[in-house]
Order: sequence, then structure tokens, then C-alpha cells
Amino acid sequence: MSNVSSISSTSGSSTFNSTDVLANPSQTLNQNDFLKLLVSQIQYQDPMNPKSDTDMAAQMAQFTSLQQASQSTSSLAMMQANSLVGSTVGLQIDARTSTSGVVTGVQMKNGAPQIIVNGNYYSLGQITAVAPTPVPTAPAANQTN
Repeated sequence: MSNVSSISSTSGSSTFNSTDVLANPSQTLNQNDFLKLLVSQIQYQDPMNPKSDTDMAAQMAQFTSLQQASQSTSSLAMMQANSLVGSTVGLQIDARTSTSGVVTGVQMKNGAPQIIVNGNYYSLGQITAVAPTPVPTAPAANQTN
């Protein structure tokens, strides 16, 4: 007869929340991380079935292309946000709250542009309407002849 004892961990929770990665862009993979993975792959590959150098070059090209596409997307989002400066926007804050105001600025936060309206920061996804801010017209002066 054998006796089995239970094992418990006191190191704390190790749950993974996908929003943690999105909220902290420094946790995303970059080119240096990819190169470290590539070196590890080469170092620990099966000697009887090695990866070909063309496969590795193709992986590097795909990663570079993906990185450039990501940078282009970020640049386009920033350009879109900048084009809203001076416009009046409608914003959905949450399911029950909305607001509107003039976009007074743009700032990058966590790798994404955010517009500044009424002194608060909002993401581009919260915009529900855009209208040009009307230019005030000067009252016509009375002309006397």
C-alpha cells in the first residue's frame, strides 16, 4: 500500500489575462525577441532533421513584413487622429454615457493615439460622430452712406 501526499503551491496565482498584453505594449514581441527565438531554435534543433537556412530567412522576412505593417497601421491611426484636431466629435464613454466636444489635441498612449476632448483622453474607437467646428462669423457692420 502506498501513501500519496498532496502538493500545494504557495507561489500565488499564475493566471494569464489577455488584456495584460494589450495594455502593456512592452510585453509584445519585437525583432530582438524574434532573433532570440531564432537562435534558440537553431541551438536546440534536431541534428537529424535540421531546419534549412531558407526556412529561417523566410521566417525573418515574414516577421519584418509583419512589423512594418504594424508600424504603418500605427502611423495611419496617428494621422487619422491628427486630422480630427479642431473638429467637433461625439463620443461614447460607456453604455449609458456619451459626450461631445472639440478635439484639442492628440497624444500617443500605450502605442495608440488618443484624442483630447474637454481635457479628457479618448480612444478613436469611442468616436460616434465627427463634424467640422463651425467658424464664428463676424457680425456685419452697419454701413452708413
